[in-house]
Amino acid sequence: MTVSMQLKDALEMLKESGVRITPQRHAILEFLIQSMTHPTADDIYKSLEGKFPNMSVATVYNNLRVFREAGLVKELTYGDASSRFDFVTTDHYHVICEDCGKIVDFLYPGLDEVEALASHVTGFKVSHHRMELYGTCPECNKKQSH
Repeated sequence: MTVSMQLKDALEMLKESGVRITPQRHAILEFLIQSMTHPTADDIYKSLEGKFPNMSVATVYNNLRVFREAGLVKELTYGDASSRFDFVTTDHYHVICEDCGKIVDFLYPGLDEVEALASHVTGFKVSHHRMELYGTCPECNKKQSH
């Protein structure tokens, strides 16, 4: 699905749930969909402040909360680092660089069988799971080998 189709669908979903589409919301959502870097609220703010000089970091956070509540965005928290935000697409996992903190999407079929087995074995009603892989990204690997 193209970025413009994802954006159109996301805006439509927001409208249907009664969320007003402001120019800032449109820009933040578009930035998230195009971004492959899982930006922090601060990254989003810095990228858009030239276009919206009156926008604050708080505005970005508030809009991210609206998107999260609407199910469009996932908040990724890893340890004490700043939350990063990911536009919700198909099932995917994250590979995280332990040196620079870069997060890369890793597409893999959802682990539904694992959830079903865990539920069966433990009696838990499993609601979701989270899997992360850690290592060193190619750029950091090059720096280390010099």
